[in-house]
Order: sequence, then structure tokens, then C-alpha cells
Amino acid sequence: MSVSLEKLQRLRRQAGHEGAVSSPARLPPVHDPLPALRRMLGIRERAQASRVVRACDRALPGDEIAPGLLRLEEILPFAAVAPHIDGTFARTGMLPTANMLFFDTETTGLSGGTGTRAFMVGALDFVPGGLRVRQLLITHLSAEPAMLREFSRWLAEDTRLVSYNGRCYDAPLLAARYRLARQGTPLAGLEHLDLLFPARRRYRGVWENCRLATIEYRALGIVREDDLPGSEAPGAWLQYLRGGDAGLLRRVLQHNFQDVVTLAHLLLHLSGSAPSHGSGADAARCRETSDSGV
Repeated sequence: MSVSLEKLQRLRRQAGHEGAVSSPARLPPVHDPLPALRRMLGIRERAQASRVVRACDRALPGDEIAPGLLRLEEILPFAAVAPHIDGTFARTGMLPTANMLFFDTETTGLSGGTGTRAFMVGALDFVPGGLRVRQLLITHLSAEPAMLREFSRWLAEDTRLVSYNGRCYDAPLLAARYRLARQGTPLAGLEHLDLLFPARRRYRGVWENCRLATIEYRALGIVREDDLPGSEAPGAWLQYLRGGDAGLLRRVLQHNFQDVVTLAHLLLHLSGSAPSHGSGADAARCRETSDSGV
């Protein structure tokens, strides 16, 4: 039941109270948070719009020959290599050079084992007028079988593999990956010359260690500037897989490139067949890039 203001005043007069009944006090306005929130969001939006966002550099060299598989190839000028070289340093007879394949891998770990995979394979062979360097790089995990198939095409029954510690590390790792991919292992039965062992016989105790970087500097005079250590290669690849920048991965390609070039020079050095001073010197240098002077 509602009571009007006039009736309340009449009742008050009858009760002996004079004066008008004052209007009830107004309640304070309800606080509306939306305008404040809109102002706050507007400030954040303007701040984000004014912020300079650097685009992620995902560019990698090479041709995509299968989904997620890049292939790079380059021929470096180099003095002609004799058809055969003296293999006394390796405790063998004359070695034919036409069927040699120098190779090196970049992997997700240094300890090996079933969980370790190669995400990059570099290879070099002698061709008329130079050194041919080929590299394979997978940019996602599903491309590994395609990389293994492509590498097997570079091998023949008379191929002689040449590596540095590849007999104990690279070759077994690749063989395991071929088995896991249910592909025949093309490395089985191939002759394999591992230059680590003759290098140790010649230089152990002469220099501080027999790492490839030490041998190439001390024996060959090759200096790598701003080289990315092999131990950082797994992190560079994983960073790229997670959507990161490609700069470090390009440096891994440079590191791998120089490794296989160094192997060719080391073989000729150990055999006493190195070119005369100045011949093929350009091939001993890493290619220059915008983000690496290796």
C-alpha cells in the first residue's frame, strides 16, 4: 500500500508536528566501471600500437625438394686433384679420389643413442675444377625419412666415406636412423676412412688436442671467425622449430659447410698431396654471410 506525501503531511499535523516532510535523501549514483575500463584498454591499445615489433627472420637458403627438406649445393673452385693419392698416412695403399665422399652431420645431441637424430647432413666430393658441397636440412621432424632417402642417392657401391670421428659417431647414428625409418642402410659395407685416427698418430702430444678446429688452424692455417660451436647447433635448430629466428641456424649451415671443406684439405695435407701455396685457398674459407663472417 502506498502513502502519498500529502497524506503524510496531514498525519504529521494531526500529531502536532508542523512543517513539511522533507523529501527522502537521494542515493548516491551507482558506480559504473565500464568507462574506466574503456579508458584503460584504450591506453594499452595505443601503447601496443606505438610499440615497434621486429619481424621474425625465418629465411633459410636452399631449395625445398620435399616438404620440410632443404637442399643446398655449391661448387668451390679448387686445383685439380690427382686420381690417386698416397694412403701411407692411413696405413693403406694408393687411394682413389674419384669415389670419395666427405661427410659430416649436425645432430640433436652429442652423446648419440636412439633418441638422437641428424637434422643436417653435409657432403663434399671432388668434381672437375672444384669441390662440390651439398647439404641437407630438415625444418620439421616429419622430413627426416626424405632426408635419409636423398642422402642414400649420393652413395654408390664403390663410395669411400671420409669423415672426422664419423666411424664412431656419424655413421652409427645415421645407420640407426635408417633402421628406425625402416629403410635399408646404405652405409653398410662401404669403406670408411676416418681422419681422426691418422691425425692423432701424427699430432698427439704436439698440440693441445686433436679437435678438428685445432687441426685445421694448426696444420692448415684455416681461421674461423665468429664460428658457432657444434655444441650450440641443437639449440639453434630447436629454436627454429619452435618458430624462432633463423639466424643461428644459418650459422650452423656455415659451420657444417666449413667442416666438410676442411676434411678435403686435411686429407690432402696428410697424404702430402696438398695444392701448392695459393692454389685452392679460396675453398678453405667459409662463405661470407650477412650474419656470420665464418
